[in-house]
Amino acid sequence: MSQPVPETDVRDFLRTRRARITPEQAGLAPHLGVRRVPGLRREEVAQLAGVSVDYYVRLERGRTTSVSAAVLNAVAHALQLNATERNHLFALADPTRQRPHASTAQRARPGLLRVLEIITDVPALLLGHRLDILAANHLARALYRDFEGLPAGERNMARYMFLAPEARALYADWPETARENVGMLHLYASHHPRDPRLARLVGELSDGDTDFRRWWSEHDVYRPEYGSKRYRHPLAGDLTLGFEAFTPMGDPDQTLGLYTVDPGSPSENALRTLAGRNADHTGARPDEPARHDH
Repeated sequence: MSQPVPETDVRDFLRTRRARITPEQAGLAPHLGVRRVPGLRREEVAQLAGVSVDYYVRLERGRTTSVSAAVLNAVAHALQLNATERNHLFALADPTRQRPHASTAQRARPGLLRVLEIITDVPALLLGHRLDILAANHLARALYRDFEGLPAGERNMARYMFLAPEARALYADWPETARENVGMLHLYASHHPRDPRLARLVGELSDGDTDFRRWWSEHDVYRPEYGSKRYRHPLAGDLTLGFEAFTPMGDPDQTLGLYTVDPGSPSENALRTLAGRNADHTGARPDEPARHDH
């Protein structure tokens, strides 16, 4: 039987959050003398949240069975958590947080596959549990790699990010994007603490990459929304692409990533060149997405 996420996940998340806030940032009087811990002490968090020190200590030790939403909100406010971090805390503190479909097969809905088919001018892909790649259109495959040609267990964006050497060269700001991948896995883990595939993936990446191991221990969380990424593609050269992330209705663990490009920009011309070269190389229809089941 799979085991739940250990209590240390709650402890380490709260500890890393309070370690990054100084008393001055929290509105407390400056501390005189030497501080033995970075950031806030437990008693200072308790003071800011309006709870007893003993109560907060029990919370940080993972004893969250009877904790109220009001207390969690107060702690989130004291630690200056953003919306994603707050939701992560609530998920970690919820003993019923395991979603029953975490380990079931993942499939892209026919409608989402059709969406990818009709998007031909920019990259688009569908991510599932643990950042598994469920489908990608031709430009996404050309931009990254042909994930369809990999064994099913290797079609994963985090594995690509940390274990594929070309990924570090592709992203102009690789550390930032790689850390976002770690944050997305942490966010998923708070809702699926008993997912054995996630445990194996985290173990594999921790063993295979020191950056992943270090960033995983920092317990940062991230939910993609929108922004831009810079690439240095070996065929297309330098590109700057915007991105928009959507959660399909009916499956909160899937993310549809759509990229954008400024009309008439060098990046748009580079994408057109990349699309042509990819079609010539693969012989595939440019509007045919890769489809994966996990």
